[in-house]
Amino acid sequence: MTDRRLHFEEIEPGLEWITGGIQVTEAHLLAFAGLSGDFYDIHMDDAYAQALGYPGRVAHGLLGLALADGLKNRAQTQLAAIVSLGWRWRFTGPILVGDRLQATIRVVGLRETRHADRGIVTLAFALRTQRGDTVQEGENDMMVHRRAPRA
Repeated sequence: MTDRRLHFEEIEPGLEWITGGIQVTEAHLLAFAGLSGDFYDIHMDDAYAQALGYPGRVAHGLLGLALADGLKNRAQTQLAAIVSLGWRWRFTGPILVGDRLQATIRVVGLRETRHADRGIVTLAFALRTQRGDTVQEGENDMMVHRRAPRA
């Protein structure tokens, strides 16, 4: 079986792809609240969110980040990932129940490691709604395999 994932030496800065999408549902909000213990009113109470000027409940920011990571993991373009090393992330707009999210991902950095069989790739994300609004953005550093260790 051929490994079609992109390995460190096959990845170039500027490589960009768009993921598939996912629609945010009430079930996502409830499940994430239960998992995280974050039952803050803006996520659970339409009237509270509306009093703050939103059309309804706002999804947890970390739910958006989790969905962005999931979209990356099931995109057609796949990296030969080993582990995520960290995120630098901003919440720039609300995610509402019913929004369809999609991510644009771009390679913005590559760096060697002391290990001959891997490297680090920095990915820039823009998470957008069906309206084209960027609701979250940031970067993710990932360690990825090489096809062959460098000499």
